[in-house]
Amino acid sequence: MKEDTIAGIATALSNSGISIIRISGHNSIDIVNRIFKCSKYDNLSKSESNYLNYGFIIDEDNNIIDEVLVSVMRAPKSYTMEDVVEINCHGGILVTKKILDLVVKYGARIAEPGEFTKRAFLNGRIDLSQAESVMDVINADNDYSLKAGIRNLRGDIKNKIIKVRDELIYEIAFIESALDDPEHISLEGLQNRLSEEINGEIHVLDSLIASYDNGKIVKNGINTVIVGKPNAGKSSFLNMLMGHDRAIVTDIAGTTRDALEESVLVEGINLNIVDTAGVRDTDDIIEKMGVDKTLNYIDDADLILYVVDSSVELDENDRKIVSYLDSKKVIVLYNKTDLKAITKEDDIKTIFADSINVSNITIIPLSVKDNKGMEEFAKCIYDMFSLGKISSNNESMITSLRQKNNVEDALSSLKLVIDGINNGMPEDMLTIDMTNAYASLGKVIGEEIDDDLVNEIFSKFCMGK
Repeated sequence: MKEDTIAGIATALSNSGISIIRISGHNSIDIVNRIFKCSKYDNLSKSESNYLNYGFIIDEDNNIIDEVLVSVMRAPKSYTMEDVVEINCHGGILVTKKILDLVVKYGARIAEPGEFTKRAFLNGRIDLSQAESVMDVINADNDYSLKAGIRNLRGDIKNKIIKVRDELIYEIAFIESALDDPEHISLEGLQNRLSEEINGEIHVLDSLIASYDNGKIVKNGINTVIVGKPNAGKSSFLNMLMGHDRAIVTDIAGTTRDALEESVLVEGINLNIVDTAGVRDTDDIIEKMGVDKTLNYIDDADLILYVVDSSVELDENDRKIVSYLDSKKVIVLYNKTDLKAITKEDDIKTIFADSINVSNITIIPLSVKDNKGMEEFAKCIYDMFSLGKISSNNESMITSLRQKNNVEDALSSLKLVIDGINNGMPEDMLTIDMTNAYASLGKVIGEEIDDDLVNEIFSKFCMGK
């Protein structure tokens, strides 16, 4: 545990109603006591814990800097498990900086990004998965990501990992004790019992890994790419989705030369949308560069919105587009249904049949002109990404790739244990893989992790948190 006292601005540094300066460490109460004058106490150390004290911040010349409320939260019942003082001042940039400067002058140092939460982790109040969920809650931009962050902050991931680790360490200790004292501890029937136990743990880890895809969508949104031929209505659809004119729309084919990126909330989940240049054979160098970029965006997409102009025939450009969509989730936006249909829905299914299972695509009739098709589109997103299941499912979700990789390592080790049992390996050999699994799971919650990785994780936090 660090002995120095840290300070930081815990609120946005802007003109606002209030600002909060947070101080944590052994000397936090003494430091604030030197600049705070309260009518109730002659010394802040007499304050009750978790109690707001009214008074004034004064400088070294006894000039009043601001009228404030100061709260004292004594260790260990504080965010960091250290003595914490928070100064609630008026939300001006100048006054906030002046108070922070005084706090530093009298012995604190400016906190590093995420250092308050890092201390909470190092002091054992939260584990590493909970610390990461703090930023998930802060950065949440939809209800799904907020609920997932709160569940993990509550300790859902931590509790599952600890339960598996406790079961593993019990079995490891039992085997080692039996090998050391075979006269009193028998290994008879161990392999059947251990196989059942390890398979149960494998099921738990499999479920955690499977949750990552949903967790990634909840946290980061759905990477969505709009593709189609020039003048199919891609940019018009983006404008309709956004509710305002984000993209330039003309009757001239090839107006969109470069990709436009936007984010929009659909059924509570963010669609990170890229509106791309129309795909067609062209001699225009600039337009060709745009087409090449479109193909790169397709590779990284979670969802493709393929806009088809129903008023013109499908051609080789459409077949070229479809050839790039294999293995992707695809919604076909059957656009311009307000005009006479030249291309039928069956025609679209036919060109997909050569490269993609038709059952994997959804065709939605759309008229940007008449503002029709949006409800069907939203419902399709809801169904395609199982948002109803996510919403009703209170199971924890892994949202961190780091956590997923560590759980996968543990799973691989446990599968080796099962292989060892089936092949009749000696019990002491089984404990090697069980110990490896135990260590990998320890990395998820931060019990077996190096300082460099800890520093990297907390460096991504905001100042004052």
